[in-house]
Amino acid sequence: MPKRYAAVGMVEFSSIAAGIDGADQMVKAAQVEPVFFKTICPGKFVAAVSGEVAAVTASIGAGRAQHPETVVDWFVISNIHEDVVRALTGTSGPAGRKALGIIETFSAVSIVVAADAAVKAANVQLMDVRIALGLGGKGYALMTGDVAACQAAVAAGSAEAAEHGLLVSRIVIPSPADSVFSQIA
Repeated sequence: MPKRYAAVGMVEFSSIAAGIDGADQMVKAAQVEPVFFKTICPGKFVAAVSGEVAAVTASIGAGRAQHPETVVDWFVISNIHEDVVRALTGTSGPAGRKALGIIETFSAVSIVVAADAAVKAANVQLMDVRIALGLGGKGYALMTGDVAACQAAVAAGSAEAAEHGLLVSRIVIPSPADSVFSQIA
């Protein structure tokens, strides 16, 4: 990955208008770079920024303060795993077919935190992190590796989401069918 992220932060807003205004405040409050600003289902907005930890923390604080009644979820992750950023930005490489780990959360932002915990906990390849587009506001992460690694990664990521009451489901499929794996990989 050409760019190293000291920190990444995201705010999920229940209002698109408030989210755009919040994103504007975020980039004005501190020296950060947008990772993405986008609408998500169901009619929400996510603002993600990167930069030095203090700048990202200040930026996220400014975004949250702009319209606090619309903040659904938020985070700041220092030293985010580069596979998470790749998966979010659609630049993950092809995955080798092994066991398949899946984590599903109630919010778009919480899946990013869960995915980061998962890939830091075990030797898995993060295949995809999907946030809320066509998912009714949910998020999910797909990872592959040997069965034990997938189990450890899914357990770690799921524990992070469950701690905040945002875990929907967690599953490890030891030997996914070729046709299933090729359709989702």
